Amino acid sequence: MQLNANMKNKTGQIKTLIELNEELENYFRNTIIPQLFVDAKLVLRKFTPPAMKQFQLKEEYIGHPLADVVDNFRFPTILDNIMQVIQTCEILEKEIQTTDLMWYQMNILPYIIKKEQKLDGVIITFIDITSRIKDLKEQEKMIAEHELLLDTIAHDIKNPIFALTLTINLLKNLPEKGMEHFPELLSNVENSLTNMKDVIYNLVQTRWQKHRYQAAEEMLDLENIIEDVKLTLAHQIHDSRANIQTHIKASAITFARRKLRSIIYNLISNAIKYAAPDRQPCIAIESKVTDGFFIISVSDNGIGISPEHQESIFNKYQKVNNEAEGNGIGLYLIKEILESSSGKISVESHPGQGSTFRVFINIKHQGK
Repeated sequence: MQLNANMKNKTGQIKTLIELNEELENYFRNTIIPQLFVDAKLVLRKFTPPAMKQFQLKEEYIGHPLADVVDNFRFPTILDNIMQVIQTCEILEKEIQTTDLMWYQMNILPYIIKKEQKLDGVIITFIDITSRIKDLKEQEKMIAEHELLLDTIAHDIKNPIFALTLTINLLKNLPEKGMEHFPELLSNVENSLTNMKDVIYNLVQTRWQKHRYQAAEEMLDLENIIEDVKLTLAHQIHDSRANIQTHIKASAITFARRKLRSIIYNLISNAIKYAAPDRQPCIAIESKVTDGFFIISVSDNGIGISPEHQESIFNKYQKVNNEAEGNGIGLYLIKEILESSSGKISVESHPGQGSTFRVFINIKHQGK
């Protein structure tokens, strides 16, 4: 009787293990993210089909030491990173660039058998963030260009201002008998003003037109864009303890990816940047389609904006708070992006209570 009971118990355990293995196999077979399961001895046990495609893995690699196929990942320190997680049992998150110049968000998670409290290996995921990194670099480049533009304007406009100041001082001290020089001095004033006008026009208008966003439109998923931005701002979100909630009624939209990403990035970043010091930042993102517009709302409970500043914040180099980081072009960029495609942005705000920015993307304009 005891023997039969033991046999039944072992049979039940084997059945449970088979079921768990089938569930794991099913998960690895159907996930769309490149993933690997490497055991504690650094032997490759499983990988998802996307990993097979992305890193040219083959079924015969399963059961072999990862060191035998490490070159396929084009990332030389992957074994060291895995060993670090095995030794510390702590999750490792890292942005990596492979030798083929692709960028990935690599997450290495310890795989622990809870019943035995034993580390059985690691799960490694790779998320392709190449386009995001390129967008960030382009945005950083554009910001650097605008900062250089400011320095150039300050330098080039200094001479006509100096000349204008000298001429005005001469006019103030001009004796009555010296009025014959007045037309000449007045001409100098006009020349200085013309020079300043030319400097401002050439440096601001011409260069801004040159660096205006140019990007192809494509079908996008708003929720994916939001998640991408949250990943980029992960450090700021963590440090500020910001709580971000989404209520997406419409998600599919045809628009330029980096333009939409720039809009979402700047609005969420500002909501964190201008948070109230006495409360946890709460940010709500909503979307809907109404009257020919795809509307995205970003609300926060931050410091708010006084009524007299609610229009000027969309001007270039204007900021809600001069003590905050940044150069004050984020909202101006959003306005320019939207107006170039027959859209608009609005703000509703109450000082001390928070703000709601609404982005109106003209659906009828899409594809034109």
